[in-house]
Amino acid sequence: MKQIAALVAAITLLAGCGNDGAPTAVASRAPAAGAQSQADADRGLDASVLRDLAALRRTTAPFQEFSSATQAGWSAKITSCMFSSPGGMGFHYGNVSLIDGTVSVTKPQLLLYEPEKNGRLRLVAVEYIIPYTFHSRDAAPPVLFGQKFQQNDVFQLWGLHAWVWKNNPSGIFAPWNPNVTCDNTTDIMPM
Repeated sequence: MKQIAALVAAITLLAGCGNDGAPTAVASRAPAAGAQSQADADRGLDASVLRDLAALRRTTAPFQEFSSATQAGWSAKITSCMFSSPGGMGFHYGNVSLIDGTVSVTKPQLLLYEPEKNGRLRLVAVEYIIPYTFHSRDAAPPVLFGQKFQQNDVFQLWGLHAWVWKNNPSGIFAPWNPNVTCDNTTDIMPM
């Protein structure tokens, strides 16, 4: 438990984030547009990966309402709205009880939210993380959905994104999404 607390403290320190100005609700996603994006994102994926992504979407669907996510344990603000030249990621909210060196399709450690003009947060993706303290940086990458996790030396962890709630033209498992912006917040973490 001390490792988890240290990880959250380190990530918070590195990100320079606090809870000031964080929106408190999530806008609903329009089903018709979301269905098309989902179909495009899922095209060409293995049947077992499609089943896992469907299970992930079912599990995280209630977290489109931000208050439901925080009540379910994803209440630790890990980063401000992350943005870089390849695109954005949004705010990262974590469930620290899940940061234990293991991953499960239906239990992502982080939920990613994009700020909207109306002050709400929109669920756009999830991220699975395994800190180097659990899985050495020098070890073979962990794998989930048939995808290798990527090293993130800034945060000292392995990570894998799944853009299950917003289409990502760079790929459903790419780290950055050119369709995600931090334009609607001043709480930004440029990378």
